[in-house]
Amino acid sequence: MAELSLDSIFTPEIIADPYPLYRQLRETNPILELPDANMVILTRYADVQTLLRDRRLGHADDSMLTAENLAQAQNNLAIANLRRTMLLQNPPNHTRLRGLVVKAFDARRVEAMRSRIRAIANELVDGFIDAGAGDLVRLFTHPLPVIVICDMLGVPKADQADFVRGTRVSGRLIDPSPMTPEELAQANESTKESRQYFTALCEERRARPEDDLITALVESETEDGKLSNDELTSNIGLLFAAGHETTVNLMGNALLALYRNRDQLDLLRSDLSLMPNAVEEFLRYDSSVQLSGRDALEDAEIGGVKLPRGRSVLTLLAAANRDPEVFADPEKLDITRERIKPLSFGGGIHLCLGAQLARIEATEALGVLLE
Repeated sequence: MAELSLDSIFTPEIIADPYPLYRQLRETNPILELPDANMVILTRYADVQTLLRDRRLGHADDSMLTAENLAQAQNNLAIANLRRTMLLQNPPNHTRLRGLVVKAFDARRVEAMRSRIRAIANELVDGFIDAGAGDLVRLFTHPLPVIVICDMLGVPKADQADFVRGTRVSGRLIDPSPMTPEELAQANESTKESRQYFTALCEERRARPEDDLITALVESETEDGKLSNDELTSNIGLLFAAGHETTVNLMGNALLALYRNRDQLDLLRSDLSLMPNAVEEFLRYDSSVQLSGRDALEDAEIGGVKLPRGRSVLTLLAAANRDPEVFADPEKLDITRERIKPLSFGGGIHLCLGAQLARIEATEALGVLLE
């Protein structure tokens, strides 16, 4: 444990199966300090939940970055674009940006998507069922959330196939392990293309409004300068990426877990009414979002460990989701588990906007697939 560093924690081998390390950290060093990285790592449910709600922690502004990190943020289109999104903003900017979007994800509007999600799932299954086999991520769990978020944003049907075929690199931008030059170049190119596309689509919606999220955001742009053009395109890009990547992996991880636990697969097949509860267990058992980062905006303390202003904190959501203090027999997949409250969607002011949409997508799509 004394030899642990950020690089040694996020190796490809550990990323492939991080749970043994998470368990070791929880049991021996639940608040792990990494002085060389000016970072603290949390693994217990109570600590993670508390920190996510602590308003003294947020995201570092320019004044808190090292000269090297600030230069990288300013000189790379993908990173600069990400830093303009609500994901990495603090109040009052975060409050303003989130407020413009939150209405599109209200319970009524999201619930209304349920029948459309089932229709997409059935269409996708029709496309490969005769083959009897196939890559379920490529054929099912990836295209479905992409099509759903495209529908919500207002991406024309004729363009949606390009989004389904598109590369998936945006998630790497928020990983704690550094990107390779090749990955960063790909992210910059992908961001450039995305901004060009959404800028043009925004112009189209200014001229011809429709009942979609991009129109709503474009209209808010003119309300007392609430949204700049850069903020508009950056946050539309965020909604597209966040609106599908995590759900792709939620469903992929769920299918993998079921095939590794055939008793649970058989149980779910025999009673699909268990699906909503099963989705909560999938979220807990193998979260597609493994961690969330914060920075101390002022001096704080957690579990006796001091967090001076500027210190970074990684909350290992997936480690907290297997905390035996909260979940009995946490290494076991149990789709009948009661009172499941995973931290997979984060918490506090950054609680995932699309949490309910992701739950509905997984419930309906996996239900269609098992049918």
